Amino acid sequence: MNNTQNVRRRSLIAACSAHAIHDGLTDVIYVLLPIWQAQFAISLAMVGLLRGAYSGMMAGFQLLASRMARRWGRERMLIGGTALAGIAYLIAGLAGGMTVLLISLLLGGLGASTQHPLASSIVTDTHEAGGGVKEALAQYNFAGDIGKTLVPGVVGLLLVVVSWQASVTLIGCLGLAAAALLWWLLPTAAESARHQAASAKVAGGKGSASGLRALIATGVLDSAVRMGFLTFLPFLLQNKGAGSAGIGIALSLLFVGGAFGKLLCGYLGARIGMMKTVWITESATALLMLLSVWLPLVAMMAMLPLLGLALNGTSSVLYGTVPELAGAGKREQAFARFYTGTIGGGALAPVLFGRLGDVAGVPVAVMALAALLLLTLPLSYRVQSSLDS
Repeated sequence: MNNTQNVRRRSLIAACSAHAIHDGLTDVIYVLLPIWQAQFAISLAMVGLLRGAYSGMMAGFQLLASRMARRWGRERMLIGGTALAGIAYLIAGLAGGMTVLLISLLLGGLGASTQHPLASSIVTDTHEAGGGVKEALAQYNFAGDIGKTLVPGVVGLLLVVVSWQASVTLIGCLGLAAAALLWWLLPTAAESARHQAASAKVAGGKGSASGLRALIATGVLDSAVRMGFLTFLPFLLQNKGAGSAGIGIALSLLFVGGAFGKLLCGYLGARIGMMKTVWITESATALLMLLSVWLPLVAMMAMLPLLGLALNGTSSVLYGTVPELAGAGKREQAFARFYTGTIGGGALAPVLFGRLGDVAGVPVAVMALAALLLLTLPLSYRVQSSLDS
């Protein structure tokens, strides 16, 4: 019993650490985008391509990572992916042109593709048989927002005193240190197999193919708007007079609000239902995005925690609904499809709306994103209908 509790504890710490580091490595790109644009004299569409390269690789290879984990083991794949993400940033620190930078981001996204499907399944398998899986997954999701808050904020401050190349190199060292931590924390293959077998005995779901499709579509739009807005946020702040440190602090404020949003929206979803929660958060997000265009810098900075709460909170509700719509024995596939769709939407949006930003300006692109978000309202109604049937 003590050994089981120890495996559960170490697995949860490892998964939370992986989520925090990977999300930090992913979202620190937003701090670096304005610097790369100035360094390499590129358009907003190319800025979106840089962001989309990382996210696109992360989305596109998640299903492959899940399949490879069956052969090589989830633990090895997660450790290797984390190390690859760190190495990718070391390469980016040496980039003298767009080609090397783009290759490094593609490699980073490839390494990051292992984290979501493998770490979340490790948490589920080690906790489900003994109970407490929802609480463990809540801690796992919250840890990702801690990484989003700390890493961009620290790098934004570092950029005041050191070059972006030095900052990126330090990020790469952080990724390698995280891989070493995971190697020490994660359970052995035999222990993991025992927990997978125990979890398989209690896993199951209601099943609704049409409801799951509507949920994935809702997640795709929510993620697309979130990633698109995060890509434009540094440029909105820059236009209002913010520097690198200010952009890093702004992102930290946004992600602090997002972390609490996941906790609050999880509570709201349990009390008032998925659909009502999505309607509240998405409507608030669209309104606050419009305000971010019109407000001056100080007022916008003060509003960012509230915007983060609404912007990130929806994803927690959607993620928690996946098991309810997955058929018996198909939960892992449902999560993989959901992650692939949402991250893929997040990868595509910066490229498409970056082009719109080049043509019509950043404010128009942000307003278009706010309008797109309202399509989630009828989709969430369809999901709720499947849950109630």
